[in-house]
Amino acid sequence: MRMRWWKMLGLAGIMGVAATGAVIARAERRRRAYTPEEIRTRLRERAEGAPSSGGAAGA
Repeated sequence: MRMRWWKMLGLAGIMGVAATGAVIARAERRRRAYTPEEIRTRLRERAEGAPSSGGAAGA
């Protein structure tokens, strides 16, 4: 009877790893879909909207 629980736990672990890999792969495909110009535009928009830190990191 105990072996069944271990088998179920192992199967659930394998399924979790596979699901995590699928989520990471989907995010990576989405990230790589941007053109360099789109990335530059997004970074500029983010920099314009960010509050100024005064030049001191972590201060």
